[in-house]
Amino acid sequence: MTGLFNNGVFLVTGNSNMTPPRSVAAWLFLCCLMIYAMVVLGGVTRLTGSGLSMVEWDPIFGFVPPLSEQQWLDVFQKYQASPEYREINLGMDLHGFKSIYWFEFTHRVLGRLIGTVFLIPFVYFLFRKMLPPRFTPRLAFAFVLGGLQGVLGWYMVKSGLVDQPHVSQYRLTAHLGLALVIYAWLFWLFLDLVDRQRTKVTPLFRHTSLLLLVLIAITITSGGFVAGLKAGHAYNTFPKMGGQWLPPAGWMLQPGWRNLFENIATVQFNHRLLAITTLCSTLLFGLYSLKKCKGFAIRWGIYLLMTTVCLQATLGIATLLLHVPVSLAAAHQAGAVLLLSSALFVAHRLRT
Repeated sequence: MTGLFNNGVFLVTGNSNMTPPRSVAAWLFLCCLMIYAMVVLGGVTRLTGSGLSMVEWDPIFGFVPPLSEQQWLDVFQKYQASPEYREINLGMDLHGFKSIYWFEFTHRVLGRLIGTVFLIPFVYFLFRKMLPPRFTPRLAFAFVLGGLQGVLGWYMVKSGLVDQPHVSQYRLTAHLGLALVIYAWLFWLFLDLVDRQRTKVTPLFRHTSLLLLVLIAITITSGGFVAGLKAGHAYNTFPKMGGQWLPPAGWMLQPGWRNLFENIATVQFNHRLLAITTLCSTLLFGLYSLKKCKGFAIRWGIYLLMTTVCLQATLGIATLLLHVPVSLAAAHQAGAVLLLSSALFVAHRLRT
């Protein structure tokens, strides 16, 4: 196949390996940045106890906030009927309600904005034939995932509006996991456009980079259970938990598998263990990679990967010891996505 540019438009006539315009790469990078911000803002929304402040989901007109005092009172009255107000925020005034409402509102609006920023340029690029053929179904799949993410977000919120004023840790983790999948999917496509170089390594070494990527993703996802159970507020010591190496009462729930996802002590222990394993594995992989890989870009990526994993471990320990301050916890969540991005770059550069 061949291709050419005509008035800034990439015309596909044969070679699917030809590079599309920079505007496509810039668009994908912008979408990745917005999803990155969405993940961090979602963490802040959870940390500030704002996630259940909006008790209704309006996917069409939900981007318009209350504009009058009466509208604010109506929204606040609906919130007062929720379990969170009755059991946690009883007596909260309108001013206090506004302070948590704006976090959740901004989070939802940003989600809609991401969908808009993705869809309109996608249709434009598709109409102008500026996308490589293999990109079209992959980008369409990403849009479907984005729609499912919105539905999953509301499904998560609903779990805290019925009887208990806490969202399900299973739904929260699924919501976080899908956000990371969408981010990784688009970031990989972005790298396909801007990073055409490859570093020749053995299949075993390449597979190791992918296994490390999976380990990092699992570790980040396990943080969703920590967040959902607010397990970071317990056992605020390191490296021991309550003076013990193994979690106290770590297997008190029956059947035993429930402890992995519902026991605060075990969930925190699992996240600690995964984090330490990720730290050691990443540093060992990085040190070995520096001996085998040549080239500025791949070595820069490896250094970034090693630096980020050390920073992430430090932030995680500090967040735990200081009883989960919002600023540190948000930085820890931001660091998680940066670590994932670094691992994606290294794995992409080592691809076949």
